[in-house]
Amino acid sequence: MARKKKSSKKFAGVDPAYLDRQRASLRRVHRKTVLFNTQELAAIDTYCQRFKVASRSALIRQAVMERVLEGLEESHPKLF
Repeated sequence: MARKKKSSKKFAGVDPAYLDRQRASLRRVHRKTVLFNTQELAAIDTYCQRFKVASRSALIRQAVMERVLEGLEESHPKLF
């Protein structure tokens, strides 16, 4: 039985310009600063050590966005 040749294209059928626009739209360009007190930072550090979190910024970003999206979902306009 003959083997199939692997395609030399990384994304067969997907427009490269579309992928570039998609990546550009997800690029993080807006900076916000958050200040923590000593106990809050200690709690974050302990959590990161216990659960082997490599990126504290990703952890904080995920926690904030989960809360924001949850709040938006709960308060969306209802028809009835």
